[in-house]
Amino acid sequence: MARASYSRRVIQVVAQICRPSRAVNIDRDRQRRGEYLLDDYFVCNSAFPDTYFRRHFRMERHLFNKIMGAVCNHDSYFEQKPDAFGAMGLLPEQKINAALRMLAYGASANQVDEIARMRKSTILESLMRFCSAIESIYTTKYL
Repeated sequence: MARASYSRRVIQVVAQICRPSRAVNIDRDRQRRGEYLLDDYFVCNSAFPDTYFRRHFRMERHLFNKIMGAVCNHDSYFEQKPDAFGAMGLLPEQKINAALRMLAYGASANQVDEIARMRKSTILESLMRFCSAIESIYTTKYL
């Protein structure tokens, strides 16, 4: 009996050692990064003119806003919501920007992480949800 409980404890300790640990939480300063994105491209007196917006996003600003509105109405994932600690989450512009970067430039999630300061899993989730939203919204009209 004592032998079985000892071996059970050894197995539990080995399982604890072999269990992959969670990734370290990196402060990506998502609030400030979102404010920079808005100030650079989306407010009335933005830092960059419309020609820079077109070059960066490969579309006009009004088209981006139309797509963003349609995607946000279709999938609540893209709405800005508070997280578990009460801090506001990512802006819809940030999530859609990450998805468009991957699609337009063929960038990997790691490259977008360095620019957008979003976690890789969030970037990939945004991409998947963005593509499925675009497909379900515009398939009947354009295909």
